[in-house]
Amino acid sequence: MGFDFNDSSIRKYMYLGNFGLEKESLRVNSEGFLAHTKHPFPNHPNIDRDFCENQVELITNVHDSVDGMYGELETLHKQVVKTLFNMPAGREFLWPFSNPPYVKGEKDIPIASFDGKLKGKERYREYLASKYGKKKMLFSGIHFNFSFSDALLEAGYGSSDFDSYTDYKNSVYLELAKKITRYSWLIVYLTAASPVMDGSFFMDDALGKDVLKNYASTRCSEIGYWNAFIPILNYTSLETYADSIQAYIDDGQLQSAAELYYPVRLKPSGENSLENIKKTGINHVELRMLDLNPLSPIGVFKEDLEFIHLLLIYLMSLDDTAFEAFEQTMAIKNLKRAARFDVKDIWIETGWNTAFDVRDAALKVLFGMERFFRNFGNSDWMQLIYSHRQRIAFREFRYAEKIRKEFQKDYVKNGLKLAKQYAENIEKGVN
Repeated sequence: MGFDFNDSSIRKYMYLGNFGLEKESLRVNSEGFLAHTKHPFPNHPNIDRDFCENQVELITNVHDSVDGMYGELETLHKQVVKTLFNMPAGREFLWPFSNPPYVKGEKDIPIASFDGKLKGKERYREYLASKYGKKKMLFSGIHFNFSFSDALLEAGYGSSDFDSYTDYKNSVYLELAKKITRYSWLIVYLTAASPVMDGSFFMDDALGKDVLKNYASTRCSEIGYWNAFIPILNYTSLETYADSIQAYIDDGQLQSAAELYYPVRLKPSGENSLENIKKTGINHVELRMLDLNPLSPIGVFKEDLEFIHLLLIYLMSLDDTAFEAFEQTMAIKNLKRAARFDVKDIWIETGWNTAFDVRDAALKVLFGMERFFRNFGNSDWMQLIYSHRQRIAFREFRYAEKIRKEFQKDYVKNGLKLAKQYAENIEKGVN
């Protein structure tokens, strides 16, 4: 199905959309250890906690542009950093990496505390801790929420054979979710920014320090935060999609839809439950594979978010194809491979007994994007694609390469130094 962007009634809305971000970061004290103070932003609608009490989550409102979304994230980030810098009990800082600093053990990780009607959120976190262990919950990242504009969807619906707008909209997002999952390896490869971590993470298990240099994105690798199985989802319709998740809940592998740790989620408006998404339909897609980038003062570069937006548009210009069980399994394996540091170890499977070097596979997609967007004469978008192509062609432009070179020695010491530098610049009003 996709969108026919050659249709002028559709093309004029192609760049419009709705955007939102969720960004997680750990709070650390002036010595670089995990903070043990209470969450300093009670009842703030846009500043919450994720798994643990010291894991700040910034949640932007919905914006009609990447610029607007990024601007709010920057404002929220600065607000948090300034508050932490002036904490009465002693200065704290936002840890700038997806991977945690030195961890003294599971007792060093306080589960987020909730009261009253929200007490169930605390109990759910206790369940996750007992099932997955606390340490993996410390991996922090960014979730990118996106939906197409109503104007684009309505134009597409007008050119479709669907009898119901709701059915058409659900079909668009089911198709988009398939395509993003299939190409999630590309996003990981281009944005991986967590190649360094502290050996204390492995203090209590058998993995040991041998893995410390294996990954460009630890949280997206096989040792990251995943379910014990690779989910196979049915994208035929919203009902079959929801039922395929419900089947994992019914057999005890998941407690709820929120426990589905998958690179792409389809979300309803309001409560994230299967009942609600069946009732109200799909509102947006959530991309969950972005690392915090310590090279950016606020943890992410706007250019990467803009590129992902272009990728989503491009994917919806491609023909829709089946997403069979073996392809879904292959997509997750590709994503985990793309999280490796050594490019020679990254092979992207594209079919039975067919695989390509990740750089060849990535360049093929970006060349396709260039051909597509060249038809619409936007030089800014062409430059954005070109800059990401440089990241593939030249090893030194890759985030993971830069970060490993700068931080692999004295990771915690230099990470704390960076966190303090960013905080002091914000306190002084220096961009």
